[in-house]
Amino acid sequence: MSSPLSKPQIIAHIQKSLNYTVFDTKWIPCSAKFVCLGNFPRGTGVMQIYEVKQGEAQLIKEVEKPKPIKCGTFGATSLQQRHIATGDFDGNLNIWDLEIPEVPVYSVKAHKEIVNSIDGVGGLGIGDGAPEIVTGSRDGTVKVWDPRQKDSPVANMEPMEGETKRDCWTVAFGHAFNDQDRCVCAGYDNGDIKLFDLRNMSLRWETNIKNGVCGVEFDRKDINMNKLVATSLEGKFHVFDMRTQHPTKGFASVSEKAHKSTVWQVKHLPQNRDIFMTAGGAGNLHVWKYEYPAQRSKKDSDGGDVGVAGTVNLLQNVTLSTQPISSLDWSPDKQGLCVCSGFDQSVRVLIVTKLHMV
Repeated sequence: MSSPLSKPQIIAHIQKSLNYTVFDTKWIPCSAKFVCLGNFPRGTGVMQIYEVKQGEAQLIKEVEKPKPIKCGTFGATSLQQRHIATGDFDGNLNIWDLEIPEVPVYSVKAHKEIVNSIDGVGGLGIGDGAPEIVTGSRDGTVKVWDPRQKDSPVANMEPMEGETKRDCWTVAFGHAFNDQDRCVCAGYDNGDIKLFDLRNMSLRWETNIKNGVCGVEFDRKDINMNKLVATSLEGKFHVFDMRTQHPTKGFASVSEKAHKSTVWQVKHLPQNRDIFMTAGGAGNLHVWKYEYPAQRSKKDSDGGDVGVAGTVNLLQNVTLSTQPISSLDWSPDKQGLCVCSGFDQSVRVLIVTKLHMV
């Protein structure tokens, strides 16, 4: 029996109050700095850069933008440049050089309405192939962009003629393990999850988890699809085993009711793909570990392969705030270091201990 002290502990290292609503926080790769994105009460956007120094978060730079900024990613940039791509309330996709963040290095009117979610692949040495950015919007479309190509997306996944447009809340890249293969997963407000194959430009799989999908993430972007976590309203999340796709049953999954309210975010630990953290609407964080079954697939009555889902174990949980924690990001460089922000207008740097021992 493991003692309580041998389990990972979640320690709130730094808490910083902000004078604006913060929507997203991201570590700047290969640094002790992070970026906060959000909007001022006067309706303009803000981008702040903080550095963690001697137990404090020191503000290094602040830039005001015309439109509130909803989301950001470093996934499509090189480690040399470290440009951040952001989506704003007006549907714009911008890429910023944080050394000179006054003017974007790339800008395109990506969507008719707010960009809810953004992800990148092909940068930072993660994922083979070209650098690409995916955006999901309230206008119902999911678009893939190549920052080297101006004005038009390289892929556009939109509802068919006559179909109702659903609000796309979350997007994520995966399956980028060679130059050709790449997938995008999108989650929608009606509970739809869609997996788009970018190599064949086709819808590879879809399902519905009955509640609005707040977050989706593959455990790794740059491997043959392994696992996908989807979080939703009503406090549930689902882990799909993506290795075995059955023609009719799709992917095997396990679901867990984690929080009493919405699970806003899921982020996998960069140093261990079987550990992930979920952030909830009641201001709490849960750290989970996925345990694989003895056999990941079995034969069904027709002789086809069916996936077998594993189990999910709670390692630790903590309540940080009375307000939802809306963004979460693990440091890619230091295991256990993470930054999160909530609707209480504050950003927190956390340390999760003993992750190498679980």
